[in-house]
Amino acid sequence: MPENVVIVGSGPAAWTAAIYAARAQLNPLVFQGNPHDVKNQQNGTIPLGQLALTTEVENFPSWPAGDTRAYLKSALKDPYDLPFWVEQNQEQPTHGINGPELMALMRQQAINYGTRIESKDVVKVDLKSRPFAVTTHDGETVHAHTLIIATGARANYLGLPSEDRFKNKGVSACAVCDGALPRFKNKPLAVIGAGDTACEEAMYLTKFASEVHMLVRRDVFRASKIMADRTAANAKIRIHWNTEVEEVLGDDNPRVGVTGVRVRNNKTGEKSTLDVTGMFCAIGHTPNVAFLEGQVALTESGYLKWTTVARTYTSVEGVFAAGDVADDYYRQAISAAGTGCMAALDAERFLGHHGLI
Repeated sequence: MPENVVIVGSGPAAWTAAIYAARAQLNPLVFQGNPHDVKNQQNGTIPLGQLALTTEVENFPSWPAGDTRAYLKSALKDPYDLPFWVEQNQEQPTHGINGPELMALMRQQAINYGTRIESKDVVKVDLKSRPFAVTTHDGETVHAHTLIIATGARANYLGLPSEDRFKNKGVSACAVCDGALPRFKNKPLAVIGAGDTACEEAMYLTKFASEVHMLVRRDVFRASKIMADRTAANAKIRIHWNTEVEEVLGDDNPRVGVTGVRVRNNKTGEKSTLDVTGMFCAIGHTPNVAFLEGQVALTESGYLKWTTVARTYTSVEGVFAAGDVADDYYRQAISAAGTGCMAALDAERFLGHHGLI
């Protein structure tokens, strides 16, 4: 018997889609990913998505500052689903909610309404047949009338061991998400990149930082002229041309984290250290679409293409895209959740229109 809705993904878009689909009695099945796969751990494609790799979330509505630990213990039914540090005797951030906790709550809400979950990776889909065939890493194949793809996009990093060591301790890939955190306020920060996104991140961070060091690998921006000019004209931004990061420096104590970056001028070979408390990578994102094997149309940037304005339709009828896998502009948890809602409603209407429910 084919599934009504299969959802692939595990971030805010996936769980919001699951909540709406489950409440509509569509009995959705979510493939949240394989938590034991090393590549998933490296790429941040583990269950609960990119937010599982973050700490404080201050900008998701309904989570003001405050201690949420007692509520979490009552709201999450299965102790196994509690984020690993909830039970530990250590001080917790009180500037909102932790990313993994927020995602665990979304997942629990989806479960409460009847969502079924498989901790497996989808490695292949056949969208030419109907119902669609969805195959997981262990060889299981399920069939579905509709498919919601909410696999997100992983941030690109430099690939330095020291960078990985300080992720979420001062190393970030989202200024809008993290720039206002206390650890960055009135402190010197570094931004890696040369495109429009890097310029936007640097400009945004000037609201909070005492100074922003922009580290550009070449001697020119890749950004549009207007963005490049605005960045160069900002008195709080210092541009370092022909500069590459060799090592992120810091203290493993999460209260301290990043204390500087060691850089090298790739023309002169000169090395120096910049005293910064944060490093923001703005060198792009890679949408997680490889398993689709080109069966769904992509944008020029490689993201899933929405084919109709204000709809989550893709180039394949019955396949819907939600969250960062189709969004190279906003990339926020709240906007991803909104498109997850839209995708579930689009799937429900598709099923009804074709007499499948």
